[in-house]
Amino acid sequence: MANNEEKTNMTQEEVLHKFVNRIFSNDQFREKIMMPNVMGRPVVKSVEEKTLDAITESCAFKCILSGVMGFALGGAIGLFTSSVNPQIKPPGQQETVKEIIREMKTSSLGYAKNFALLGAVFSGIECLVETYRGQSDWKNGTYAGGITGGLIGFRG
Repeated sequence: MANNEEKTNMTQEEVLHKFVNRIFSNDQFREKIMMPNVMGRPVVKSVEEKTLDAITESCAFKCILSGVMGFALGGAIGLFTSSVNPQIKPPGQQETVKEIIREMKTSSLGYAKNFALLGAVFSGIECLVETYRGQSDWKNGTYAGGITGGLIGFRG
């Protein structure tokens, strides 16, 4: 019986020791967290998947991605608008291909810069508002749009 109590005490001490070590160590608490799926078995995320999730959900990544996508979209829109609405030369002057390409480049680059800045600012502010509020709902986009609009108005 004494031997039985000693085993119990030993396991309690070990459990307490492990608990204290877990609190004061830098180990991850949720090393093998289960993520439920809608259909099928739950999947255990690896450390690499968790790291990738953390990176893609960061405000800096969202801001940079919105800027790059805005630049691409703005360039495409600028190219379209310069081809639809060309600069008209006075009668008697011929427009060269070089001038047309230069005009398209200027228009595309201007639109691309504006869209990139607008996308990055809006996305960054929305992420900061969401982080500050601690909620993910429609109000974050509304607040971010108001703040972004105010900044654009202040700049102009």
